[in-house]
Amino acid sequence: MKKYCFVLGIFSLVFFSFTQTNKKTIVFFGDSLTAGYGLSTAQAFPAIVQEVLNENGLEYEVLNAGLSGETSAGGLSRIDWILQKKVDIFVLELGANDALRGLPLDQTKSNLQAIIDKVKAKYPEVKIVIAGMMAPPNLGEDYTLEFRSIFTELAQHNKASLIPFLLTGVAGDKELNLPDGIHPNIEGHKTVANNVIQVLNYIL
Repeated sequence: MKKYCFVLGIFSLVFFSFTQTNKKTIVFFGDSLTAGYGLSTAQAFPAIVQEVLNENGLEYEVLNAGLSGETSAGGLSRIDWILQKKVDIFVLELGANDALRGLPLDQTKSNLQAIIDKVKAKYPEVKIVIAGMMAPPNLGEDYTLEFRSIFTELAQHNKASLIPFLLTGVAGDKELNLPDGIHPNIEGHKTVANNVIQVLNYIL
């Protein structure tokens, strides 16, 4: 698959359901970043990814399974419900809220691995993509470094694809974030979608 540019404009709303389809399914399983906090679902990066796939004639259905405020433990508790629909590509975007709460890193890593284990047990042929995140610097150098390494280690252990940092080109840029300085705005989500597409290019 070639690398595609994004077309600016209004993106149509993608309706996600558990209906049967011949299309392969990409599940984005995450927190407020995936859900599109402060925006409509159609403006969040999973919907933009869907639009790009459609424009290029690629038969995939994108499911936005993002939930604002979700932690790794919360994700583990609801993953079985998500897995009622067949998953071909599973994009795991969780952990940021664990860091914001200063939760134990071994707990975060264990929960994320347990989620991956459940997905692979249900769908052995699934392709896993892990979205790397960073912890706030106020938590200390040791914590931030170890937190960031969680995603690399999980990707290596599970032979998964890795998005090194989901918010590359967005984090810290006031022009690409909502007033809270944490969540991407409409333009920020376009950049995030591009970060995701660069990795999906290799597995679609």
